[in-house]
Amino acid sequence: MASPAEWFAGSRPRTLPAALAPVLAGTGVAAYVDAAVWWKALLALVVSLALQVGVNYANDYSDGIRGTDDDRVGPMRLVGSGAAPAGAVKRAAFLAFGVAAVAGLVLAATTAWWLVAVGLVSVVAAWYYTGGSKPYGYLGLGELMVFVFFGLVAVLGTTYVQTETWEVAALFAAVGVGALACAILVVNNLRDIPTDTVAGKRTLAVKLGDAGTRRFYLALVLVAGAAVFGVAAVTTWWALVGLGFLVVAVPALRTVLGGATGPGLVPVLQQTGLAELAWATLVAVALVVGG
Repeated sequence: MASPAEWFAGSRPRTLPAALAPVLAGTGVAAYVDAAVWWKALLALVVSLALQVGVNYANDYSDGIRGTDDDRVGPMRLVGSGAAPAGAVKRAAFLAFGVAAVAGLVLAATTAWWLVAVGLVSVVAAWYYTGGSKPYGYLGLGELMVFVFFGLVAVLGTTYVQTETWEVAALFAAVGVGALACAILVVNNLRDIPTDTVAGKRTLAVKLGDAGTRRFYLALVLVAGAAVFGVAAVTTWWALVGLGFLVVAVPALRTVLGGATGPGLVPVLQQTGLAELAWATLVAVALVVGG
């Protein structure tokens, strides 16, 4: 049977880009204003990665005990497949949240204590995405929360802990990263529309329907592209190299708009994650060079 470590290894194509992207983008903005603090950036990465891992384990646990993953099309889930006990997966989730909390406390102690409240809300939001008696992920609010916490909060927070200022460029960067983080979830939920409908999981994809969800994915990619122009307008036009993310995003977009379903959408998850990472990396490098 697969161990939690093996499961995490298989989830890295989505987990690592989603964790790295906001930290890269936020640090790029900090570097542009000559205020990057690299040890704080590394701590921010620990927080981001630990929260991503915690969310993955929490979703695995909560969906598994509800039976949502009993007929899963995508990558294996530990609880749903019976590869690991539900209790062990739950403990792994809270261990990851604990790591995020410790790193976050260090950042708060060296920046501003109100960041503790932000961290607490982030952990609560991560758990109740699929946890609790009324998970908001089952009510079509998952994409909104991903945009807020893995886009706005993650990027703006990464910049703030280094600069202790609010930068407009960080807001545009947060929108771009958040849009692509959302797009990953949109593809995941598009793939799962048939099984989620049967399980009573009313995701945004279930509510929008197949065609509407595909158009939503297109809109998110376009927003990410527009955000590159936003960053460039308030910093340096070198940031336009960030449009290179389209090299990865366009093939994924063609697959989604081409009507792929089920297993045919699984590669798009990785492609969208890589597009998010490419967006953040290219913009960050441009900001470092342009600054």
